Parts: sequence; C-alpha cells; structure tokens
Amino acid sequence: MEKTVVNSWNEWDPLKHVIVGRADDCHIPPEEPALDAKVPEDSDMRGQWGRRPQETIDRANELLDNFAAQLQARGIRVDRPTPIDHSQPVTTPDFHTDSQFGCMPPRDVLLTVGSEMLEATMSYRCRWFEYLNYRPLMQQYFNEDPNFRHASAPKPRLTDADYRTDYLSEKIGIEKRLEWTADKFFVTTEEEPLFDAADVLRFGKDLVVQHGFTTNLKGIEWLRRHYRDHRVHAVNFPGDPYPIHIDATFTPLRPGLILNNPRRRLPDDQREIFENNGWEIVDAAQPAHNGPPPLCYSSVWLSMNVLVLDPKTVCVEKSEVYQAEQMDKLGMEVVEVELRDAYAFGGGLHCCTADVYREGTCEDYFPNLS
Repeated sequence: MEKTVVNSWNEWDPLKHVIVGRADDCHIPPEEPALDAKVPEDSDMRGQWGRRPQETIDRANELLDNFAAQLQARGIRVDRPTPIDHSQPVTTPDFHTDSQFGCMPPRDVLLTVGSEMLEATMSYRCRWFEYLNYRPLMQQYFNEDPNFRHASAPKPRLTDADYRTDYLSEKIGIEKRLEWTADKFFVTTEEEPLFDAADVLRFGKDLVVQHGFTTNLKGIEWLRRHYRDHRVHAVNFPGDPYPIHIDATFTPLRPGLILNNPRRRLPDDQREIFENNGWEIVDAAQPAHNGPPPLCYSSVWLSMNVLVLDPKTVCVEKSEVYQAEQMDKLGMEVVEVELRDAYAFGGGLHCCTADVYREGTCEDYFPNLS
C-alpha cells in the first residue's frame, strides 16, 4: 500500500486519492429541528424514520462500489469509511435522538484544505457522531503522512436555542420560505458556530462558504479565524427555499468556469469577486428528472453535483444526459457514473466523496479583489 499524502487546495486539480462513502446501516433519522426544516412539505420523507430497507442499502452499496472501482481503474486511490452502528441513539446533556444517519456523504463531514482535514461541527443532532466513521482513516493518514494535520471544529451543544421554531410548521409554503432565504433568515440561529463541510468550496487561497440552513454566520466566522492564510467569502442563493450545501447550486469546473443553478443564481453583488477576476458563471443544464428518487432529501439538482477529476475530466451521473451534454460542450470529457439509486443516502457524486490528495499548489485565483 502506498503511503498517504494529504494535500488538496481546490475542486479541480488532478485527483489522485479520495474517500468514497458507504451506505451501510443508513437510517432515516427521527424528527429534529434541523431535519424537519429541510424536508419539503410534500416529501415522502415526512413522518418516516428508521433503518432503510436492506435491498435499497445493498443497491446503493453496489453503485458506490462500482464508482470506487471506476476511480481506481483511472489510477486514483480510493479509501472507504468504517461504518459504526447508526441505529444507536445519541444522548448528550443537551439533547437526545433515537438514531443516527449514515456514512455515504463524507463531503459533509470532512473539509480538506492543504494538508489538513477538518471535521465539521455538523448541525443535525443525528449526525453528531458521524465523524467516527472516518476516524480509522484519519489515524492511518496521521501515521503515514508526517505533514498531515487532523483537526476538529468545536462540537456545538445543539440545544433548542440553535434552531428557530418558525421553521417547524408544515404550513409555511414555498413563497414564505423564499422570502426568508432572501432575507437570510434560516432555521439555524447564531447561538454558536455551525457549519457542514459541504457548504465550503475551495478556490486555492479563497474559500467560498454558503450561509444557509446548515452553516450560520458564526460558523463562517469560525472558518475565517481558523484559516487565517485564506480569504473566506460568505455567499447565499435567494432562489433556494431549502439552502443546504452549496454543491448542487454552485459548481466550479476549472479555473475561470463555474456552473450555477439557474433557479438559485448568485446575487449580483456577490458575483463581483468572480467577474472582476475573469471567471465565467454559466447556468447549469436542466435536470433529466422531474423529481428526486423515493425517500430522498435532495432536489433534482443533484444533476450538477459532479466530481471533477481534473480540469478536462468530470464524473456525471449516468442518467443526467443534459448535464453530460453541457459538459461536453464546455470541453470536458464526461465519465458516466450510475448513482441515482444511492442519492437518498446522502447525495450525488460530489457528496459521496472527500478529497485526500489532488496534485497542485495553493494559488490565488482572485488577484483583483476590491
């Protein structure tokens, strides 16, 4: 086994080592404030919780294993988490929840910036111990790479003070939710720093972080203080009534080019950093599906949740033919990956992976900052 090197500065440099998640023992978590606010009023997720059916777990694992094999066939080293027992309840002095979630989306938990991998705070109670699925890998990397830094953000208490009760009504409606998003009024309060790693996009010297349901302003400020050699930029997307994780909304493909969800466009005042530095922001192609798979939290815009292997190569979900066609027109070689039946376990191709090593160094892609 080759020794580990942890190093990744952006979303597009040549990928050489990655973690791919597993669907083992994945649960639909019990009701809790952060989760309830995320599930749309008309979703088939409403009122359901418990271990997902074994046949769906087996199918998801089949697809994740195949994806891992595809990456390995391209010379990319793939590591996998060691699943804990997600049926166990979580009890702290401040809350109790009857089960956990899973370990399909390592991107939610682990943020790689340079030679450091940071465990996010997480803002769902059911995901409090999710980092434990990845601790064996963190121990291995620490033993093998003398430059690796393993860090963990302060665990929040996740008391009721962290959530707004306004968001728990099933009668809010999309229009009101859109108004609240435009006003930056989210289910999470500013009680303590909260962030998920999947709300952070890496652009070398700059980190772009979505302010939304899972990441609050205190979480963004914590990241700003932690990454003192970086510039941290907060963004939000008023067109998203359920703003959770940036990677089905804003997707950098290579230096100078970003896909933006046409229903969740970046506001004009926040586009300046990109436009003043020669970046092009293009609308993503329409999804190939009219709705998400059964019992899935995510939207149809997982179509743009792609994994860039290098500036000329991108993994796209096999059924997302319009997104693949757009990538081809943008000059990208498309690697088709079947993953749709695993969406319900935590997301798409970007979600189910976490970078360990990409070739390249920390560069300044925004030298013209006002």
